[in-house]
Amino acid sequence: MLGDLATWVQDVINQFGYFGVALLVIIENVFPPIPSEIVLPFAGFVAQQGFSAAQSDTTVIGMMIAATVGSVVGALILYFVSAAIGPDRLRAFVEKFGKWFGVKPADLVRAEAWFDRRSFVAVLVGRCVPLIRSIVSIPAGFRRMKLTNFILLTAIGSAVWNIALIGAGAVLKDQWDRVGDYVGVFQWVVILAIVVFVVRFVISLVKRRRTGATS
Repeated sequence: MLGDLATWVQDVINQFGYFGVALLVIIENVFPPIPSEIVLPFAGFVAQQGFSAAQSDTTVIGMMIAATVGSVVGALILYFVSAAIGPDRLRAFVEKFGKWFGVKPADLVRAEAWFDRRSFVAVLVGRCVPLIRSIVSIPAGFRRMKLTNFILLTAIGSAVWNIALIGAGAVLKDQWDRVGDYVGVFQWVVILAIVVFVVRFVISLVKRRRTGATS
C-alpha cells in the first residue's frame, strides 16, 4: 500500500509540479497517512532535475515556497474545523464521555491553560515535529488562537521542516528516499517522548486522585 502511495505521490509531483506539491501537502496536513517524508524529498529531487511535466523549469526554492503555502492552507483547515466545534462542545464531550478516557473537566481546564501559556512555542516547534505537525492546529483552533499569529508561526515552523526535507531530497538526488529513514528514527524518538509524557501524566493524575481521596 505504501509503495502504491509513494508511486501516486511521485506521479502527482511529476505531473503538476509546484501545484502538485502544494496540494499534496494540504492533503498530508489533513490526512496524515500521506507521509511528508515522501512528498518533500521527492519534490527536492524533481526540483534538482529542474523540470516537471507542468513546469518547464522548477527550483528548490519554488518547491519550498509551494510546500509552505500548502502547509499553511492545510493547517488552517484543521484550525477552522476545530474553532467551529469550539471549546464548549469539547467541554460537553469531556463531561459526558471523559470518564471512559480517564479525563475530567478539570484536566481539560489545565490543558487549555497550558496551551494558552505556551501557544506560540507549541505551534512554532510543533510544526517541525513528526506526528505533532498537524495535530497542533487542533488545540489552536479550539482555543481560537489569534489567526495572524497562528498563520505566521505555522508558516515559519513549516518552512523549517520543508526546507530541511526538500533540501535533503535535492542533495541526495536519486537517493532521495533515504530521507525517510532518518525521519523514521526521529519519529520513533518523538513516539518515545510522547509515551513517557503520557505515563508521567497518568501517574501524576492517579497520585492527585489518591491524595484527594485520603484528605
